[in-house]
Amino acid sequence: MAGSPCSGSDAVVRAESAAVEMYQFAALMLGDEATALSLVENTVASVDVDPCADPAAAKGLVRERVLDGALKAMQRQDPAAFAEVPASPQSGGCIEDDAVPLSGAEISELMAGAGRGPLRAWLARLTHAQRAVFVQRAVLGRSNADTARAINRHAGPSIWTAEAVSGVFRQALCSLASSLLHSATAVQV
Repeated sequence: MAGSPCSGSDAVVRAESAAVEMYQFAALMLGDEATALSLVENTVASVDVDPCADPAAAKGLVRERVLDGALKAMQRQDPAAFAEVPASPQSGGCIEDDAVPLSGAEISELMAGAGRGPLRAWLARLTHAQRAVFVQRAVLGRSNADTARAINRHAGPSIWTAEAVSGVFRQALCSLASSLLHSATAVQV
């Protein structure tokens, strides 16, 4: 007979893992670890759901609330952050589709390993809108449509579409590839 989802050390490990995951994406979204930690702590404390009854639903609800809180904080920092969709370059981009070229493990390695510094420096150069799109698509694995819906909750007029998110994401992937290439070249010299 299987134990309840909240029994034993497995439950503690799952809860800690979920909290770390949410903290990581909030820190990437906000670029400020202290604000991200506060956001995750306050969100977890305010969610009224029994994580033992349905752990996946609880994690999903907390994740959505942390995402919404991060977008709200970004919009407070820059009220015009999501008011316009960044223009796409006129010429063809370096990436033709917006499938994430990195696996979840590769993204995790970039966030935690030797690539952490260059990734965070690159993210710091992005606009709030670009950063919000990149983190939702590459780190959270959200679709273009889900990303547009989340941003539109803070955009004023709902101007973000799945196509707009796709274009911004492709631009970000090109920029990241260029940044990582320059970073690797600088290390070799």
